[in-house]
Amino acid sequence: MSLIAIDLGTSFIKAGVLNLDTLQLEQVQRVPFPAPLTGRPALYREYDPAAIMAAVRQVLREIAPFAPDCDGIVMCTQMHGVVWTTEQGEARSMLTTWQDQRVLEAHPSGAGTYFEVMKARLTADEIRQTGNELRPGLPIGLLFWLAEQGQLPAGDLIPAALSDFVVANLCGAAPVTESTNGMAVGLLNLETLNWHDDMLYKLGLTKLHLPEVLPHGAPAGWLNWNGRKIPCYTPIGDYQCAILGALLQPDELSLNISTGSQVSLLRPQTVFGNFQTRPFFDGRCAITVTTIPAGRALNALVTLFSELATAQGVTLADSWGYIAQAAAAVPLPRLHANLAFYASAAGDRGAFTGLQEDELTIGHVFRAAFQNMTDNYHTFACRLSPEQAWSKIVFSGGLVQKMDVLRQMICDRFAVPHRLSPAQEDTLLGLMALGLTFTGRTASMNEATTVLTHAYSVETATG
Repeated sequence: MSLIAIDLGTSFIKAGVLNLDTLQLEQVQRVPFPAPLTGRPALYREYDPAAIMAAVRQVLREIAPFAPDCDGIVMCTQMHGVVWTTEQGEARSMLTTWQDQRVLEAHPSGAGTYFEVMKARLTADEIRQTGNELRPGLPIGLLFWLAEQGQLPAGDLIPAALSDFVVANLCGAAPVTESTNGMAVGLLNLETLNWHDDMLYKLGLTKLHLPEVLPHGAPAGWLNWNGRKIPCYTPIGDYQCAILGALLQPDELSLNISTGSQVSLLRPQTVFGNFQTRPFFDGRCAITVTTIPAGRALNALVTLFSELATAQGVTLADSWGYIAQAAAAVPLPRLHANLAFYASAAGDRGAFTGLQEDELTIGHVFRAAFQNMTDNYHTFACRLSPEQAWSKIVFSGGLVQKMDVLRQMICDRFAVPHRLSPAQEDTLLGLMALGLTFTGRTASMNEATTVLTHAYSVETATG
């Protein structure tokens, strides 16, 4: 039995063949995610859904020869995007993503930004019930912005998450959703796992035609595949999928470090606190702190230090290799870094302090940056669990798997055993767990994780 797995990432759209008999990922194809539209105002970030569907269909064509007898499609997606979609799966707007910040424009009332006005209308308990994650970039902000300007689409158009739109378009069906993508809108009540009526009323959104919230694993549509109808199961958020792919256990702390980064723990039931709460599987939740500065901030430094070479038409061959070697070769500097160069869990005002001439080197600057990342992870992990109730760390994400010096600094700080996510394509392995459960091969996602842990011989390191 085989499934096709699709990951709608921010950089690439990936597809793989999942062999549920051998538990192996047999083939991976990828195409670039389309570029954002140009000529938009500075705070806008929009994409052409037609270009996205063309890329999805291309990757499906490329994977098709390797899966002629495919039995279904499982999918995960970058979160917090929205496309206005018809009940036949047709796009009626551009895709607006998590990078869109128009909610930070000034509200005409003079009471602050649209985001500030929106937040002032909500209670702390309502924000808690939706995951304690209210911030610019969530679809709730775009929907409020449209409502305040009298621009909410009329009729039966449905604001759909990216993956929910893709499935609807492939299948010619109305978009539906499940809790991980529904929660990403910012309007899902995690206590009821349905839309938050009080918030919809307060924000002037009661006329929205929101998608139906289905259970995990329900067919979201049926796709014609080599003359057969195969199910496209409800897509999930890439955050939850990456945790599944890391095969995270209840006593493990997840550190996912790539463009952005998160610290996460699993809990047996929904809990709230000074952190974000996200739906998971088998009645569990993940508690997390997200948007911790990582690769995006480091890339800004690389761009800065490469500017003179770039201006002279010189392309540096291996910036990251040199950075890793230089950072590993110096002791912890007196220099202090704060990588909050953009709005993040660590603030929005980055800085370097304690600058001395002898430490104005690539090695010292990046080692200070890695130390700041390490300190952030420990601080936010202790926010999730002040008693530090984890027995090991699980690393996932491309940056930490490639940057040995960063990983060792984190291990030294936490002083517990660690392991790496068992597959570089962690979201595709997470989709394997989904496939096992959605097709009835395993009775729960927890059982699927156990099966894959044995199949991939997960090992823990002590140093």
